[in-house]
Amino acid sequence: MSVAIDSELTFRKLAIFMAFMERGNIARTAEALDISAVSVHRALHTLEEGLRCPLFTHKGRNLVPLPAAWTLFEYSKEVTQLMARGLEETRRIAGVGQGRLRVGTLYSLTLQTVPHLIMGMKLRRPELEMDLTMGSNQVLLNKLEDGLLDAILISVSEVHIDPKTLDVIPLFHDDIWLAAPLEQANVERDVVDLRDYSDRKFVSLAEGFATYAGFQEACHVAGFEPDIVARVNDIFSMLSLVQAGVGLSLVPGRMKTLYEDKLQLLKLAEPYQMRQQIAIVFAHNRERDPNLLALAAEGRMFALSRQDKPA
Repeated sequence: MSVAIDSELTFRKLAIFMAFMERGNIARTAEALDISAVSVHRALHTLEEGLRCPLFTHKGRNLVPLPAAWTLFEYSKEVTQLMARGLEETRRIAGVGQGRLRVGTLYSLTLQTVPHLIMGMKLRRPELEMDLTMGSNQVLLNKLEDGLLDAILISVSEVHIDPKTLDVIPLFHDDIWLAAPLEQANVERDVVDLRDYSDRKFVSLAEGFATYAGFQEACHVAGFEPDIVARVNDIFSMLSLVQAGVGLSLVPGRMKTLYEDKLQLLKLAEPYQMRQQIAIVFAHNRERDPNLLALAAEGRMFALSRQDKPA
């Protein structure tokens, strides 16, 4: 059965109405709800208008509930309690505000960034469990849009982020470097010209990964089509191939700490330098989720800690 409910009948007005019925006084109701007495009076008056029946009578300057008001009061308690349970269950099904946070990340961020954020989150919300999913920029974005992930850590330099639908918490910038085996290192120059390596073989990440876009762009600026002998789906496999001498590659500077004794990472000359902006991304309509608020706060603290450090 379809029931026509006037637009004046809102849960907010029912909450004010119930508070008044419990206190019996407009001033005390206003103080309890931290609103003005005028707002209380207006809510009660428009509630009557929406119901199209009287709820109160005036005795001097006081409002006295009629039997109809007490009937509405009883049903209002039931419906608000039911709606509260419904909202809680809805959030549970959507994975909002629960004890688990599903986070997607690039493989390369599992070295330092992700562990740092997890440790900070455990201090902020000790009861929270975090599920990690690793993948490419595009795969993680797709999973975020499909609601399979709550937040992702990606490079936002290569993708369009709609500020109306997604919130972005910047973490740090990172430069792209040329990776070569130690025995092929060019140690005579501080920076290298990518054109000097146009006849070399390369290995790269597959399309959709953040570094793949920078790789293609740098080679395009250098004026050559790279001879890619292998494409892989994670950066650690790619660097293992570089270490084995299969080919050169372009990698983000955050990999230097782990591979400084295994590979030579050479700084690219200015025309070929590509920068990545690493950030936390989550849906704008979940900006008040307490778990995401905690992650955003931890991300901002991490960004501040990185400001005085080289990428």
